[in-house]
Amino acid sequence: MARRRRAPAAPLPQRDGVDAVRIRLPGDGSWATVRDHLVARLAPSAAEVDALLDAGAVVTADGAPLPPDAPYRPGLHLWFHRPAAPETPVPFAPRVVYRDEHIVVADKPHFLATTPRGSHVAQTALARLRHDLGIPALGAAHRLDRLTAGLVLFTVRPAERGAYQRLFSDRRITKEYEAVAPYRQETALPRTVASRIVKDHGVLRAREVPGEPNAVTGVELLGHRAGLGRYRLLPATGRTHQLRVHMSALGLPLLGDPLYPEVRDPVPSDDFRRPLQLLARALEFTDPVTGVEHRFTSRRSLAAWTSYEAWERGAEV
Repeated sequence: MARRRRAPAAPLPQRDGVDAVRIRLPGDGSWATVRDHLVARLAPSAAEVDALLDAGAVVTADGAPLPPDAPYRPGLHLWFHRPAAPETPVPFAPRVVYRDEHIVVADKPHFLATTPRGSHVAQTALARLRHDLGIPALGAAHRLDRLTAGLVLFTVRPAERGAYQRLFSDRRITKEYEAVAPYRQETALPRTVASRIVKDHGVLRAREVPGEPNAVTGVELLGHRAGLGRYRLLPATGRTHQLRVHMSALGLPLLGDPLYPEVRDPVPSDDFRRPLQLLARALEFTDPVTGVEHRFTSRRSLAAWTSYEAWERGAEV
């Protein structure tokens, strides 16, 4: 079997911690020029592609600008930075909990996406940390939802990223979350919740369906007062929105959740009030590269538990 060729190194530097887009032209196609292919594949309008080409912003592996009338060449690698769309600045910063030559563990705030995706590009933990720490090759070993705060593991060396990602896929890492939700005396805890969760592409909510469980969560009550409960959540799996789905199914929807049990009206991007009361509290694992036993704990707290009034004001603690 022929070995797959590695893509050439990017000839463009990062911009604000964000990598240039890389594309490889397909081996088949009827486009006369590269420009025609880019218009068909990428842009909301031909004007955006033309502007990039006219500015010399689309380059080949040697860093040379692609001429606007360049003929189509199957297999050609190209790089460019998408024009930066306006993003609402997130007024909270990730805090570095630990750093060595292999990993960075950061304490992510609510409202900050982990990695560039969709409309969140520069306003992400990865882009900010690359810029602030001066580590262009920094990569995420896993991801937290934008609305969830807490610990995220990043890797310093691309060649080692797979080893750390396998900690999660092979379930060799212990994850502990904390949440604030209604307290219901009739809900017997602790318990283990197991169900089958699916999430369709383009659909906001995940859902439970009949079938073999693929999502398992341990739920414990840490304390309660004034109708609120503080919970420890121990996921054995990592399905999308798993903790939020399981808590909602128990009749204990997390405070500040815009999707469960029902979808609320969209929240404006600059509205940082009432953050989702879910925190990735701890990560524990044996380092696959160094063999060191690690346990990291978030220093954040959930505002609805420390002060319900502060949570209503949207205070980030």
